[in-house]
Order: sequence, then structure tokens, then C-alpha cells
Amino acid sequence: MALTPSTMLALGTQAPAFALPDANGKLVALGDFRDSPALLVAFLCNHCPYVQHIRSGFAKFATEYQARGLAIVAINANDTDAHPEDSPAEMAKDARRFGYVFPYLYDASQTVAKAYRAACTPDFFLFDGARRLVYRGQFDASRPNSKISVTGGDLRAAADAVLAGVAVPADQKPSIGCNIKWKPGNAPDYA
Repeated sequence: MALTPSTMLALGTQAPAFALPDANGKLVALGDFRDSPALLVAFLCNHCPYVQHIRSGFAKFATEYQARGLAIVAINANDTDAHPEDSPAEMAKDARRFGYVFPYLYDASQTVAKAYRAACTPDFFLFDGARRLVYRGQFDASRPNSKISVTGGDLRAAADAVLAGVAVPADQKPSIGCNIKWKPGNAPDYA
């Protein structure tokens, strides 16, 4: 496990397009969320201890914020040959086990992860209604073995602001987690 921070993609960046299968094979695209006032794209996987640390809290966050109109999608871009525990079949199991109410997509080619400059799991990208990036960074300050409770405080503050139509807090801290497991020869220049 390589401890990796998010790249902190430039605020204002337009959401890169995607059309990926979910863990059950259903194709989900960026355009499917066009009527939502905001969109959260989260890069997750099953085996990362940083994702495991927050996943119950993130599932609760998703249930609460989807009810308020926030569209949420999670993407797993890990090399499943090297990490079979992140395969679509295992993703479907985790989605059921932890109550994911959002599509959990598989980026087999890793092109979507590269378009978002995703570097770690978890990695969060929040877009406004025009699909411009308004927040990127951590769920909260909790980490495995940190004794800090998982609250989702940083992401909650950003989501509350964008859903209220006000400026998202400017103090944004990078997410920290496991590096995305790039396929041999496929690592981007920022990894």
C-alpha cells in the first residue's frame, strides 16, 4: 500500500465524460445525472483500508444527500488482475453489504480515472449544476487508527454549500489513501 494524496484537480474544471458499467453490467453515463443540481464522483475500491475505514459513513452520507438531490456515483479503476478482490463481482457484494444507494462503476481501461486525475482511494470530486468542479479532497480528517471519528465533515460542508447555491469553502484538504492500482504500463504521468 502506497500512501497517496489526491492531485487536487483545478477548481472550475468541467466534469470529464464517462460511460461505464456498474457492478452488474448496466451502463451509467455522466449525462444520466444532467437534471441533478450537483454531482459527486467518488473513486473507491473494495480492498483499500482507507476506503474500508469510511465506507459505512460514506454509505450513510450518500443516503442522506441523495435524498437532498445530490447525484452520486462511485468508480473503481483498480487493476483487477492484480487485485481480484476489486472485481465487479466483489464490487456488487460490497455494494449490497454496505448499502450503497449509488451506482458503483468499473473503469477497466482506467481512462476515466486518468481524465479525473484520480490518484487514490478514496478520492472525491464534487461538481455544481453546470458540472464545474467546486470541491476535491478528503471526506474528513479521520484515517485508519487515528481515533478521529468518521463524520464526512469536509465533504458535508461542500455538499451543503453547493446544494444551497453558495460558495463552497475554499479550505480544501487532499484526500489520502491507497494509490490507484494501475495496470502495468498504464500509470499516468501524475502517478
